[in-house]
Amino acid sequence: MPKRENVSMSVIRRLPRYYRFLRQLQKEGATRISSTELSKRLGLTASQIRQDLNCFGGFGQQGYGYMVDQLCSEIRQILGLDHCYKAVLFGAGNLGRAIASHMSFEAMGFQLIGIFDNDPLKAGKIADGLPIRMTETFESFYQEEHPDVAVLCIPRGCAQKNVDYLYKVGIRNFWNFSHYDIAMRYPDVVVENVHLNDSLMTLCYRMSN
Repeated sequence: MPKRENVSMSVIRRLPRYYRFLRQLQKEGATRISSTELSKRLGLTASQIRQDLNCFGGFGQQGYGYMVDQLCSEIRQILGLDHCYKAVLFGAGNLGRAIASHMSFEAMGFQLIGIFDNDPLKAGKIADGLPIRMTETFESFYQEEHPDVAVLCIPRGCAQKNVDYLYKVGIRNFWNFSHYDIAMRYPDVVVENVHLNDSLMTLCYRMSN
């Protein structure tokens, strides 16, 4: 199996799509599927699917296809979904509360253990079964719980100050909804940026052309 750093991000970003589809096949009771059938259902070429999966080893047999349960398990392991990384969320506004309430963190390899906000009026209120804490208390929380990743649902205008604080405390992994470029300031972090506006603008372009 090649080192993960040698696998392109375009391949990595297709793996969750494969995993979602295979999970659906499991629910439908399918036991085996060919790369050709996968390609028809996913809108990719069979060659692309085989190349992607070959980056992590051979999981199928020529002329036989892939065993759904096995391939689903392999991709789950590759993605690291059996981990239980501790996550904390910053920003208990509408977006933050929605993510805390509706994201299946446990199914994705994470456990949400804390929610933080700068607004004193929110302190002590409950979101997804967790008390909202003041951001200024995070350092002591970090020393006790050692979270692995911060979910940022904060406005871009206050992101730099918060990121500087979190980095100083020890956070090096971010799921970032703030539109602030964390990696530009801290090249050593692992960050996954989520730009909902970009997705909506892309939809607008496709509808307009």
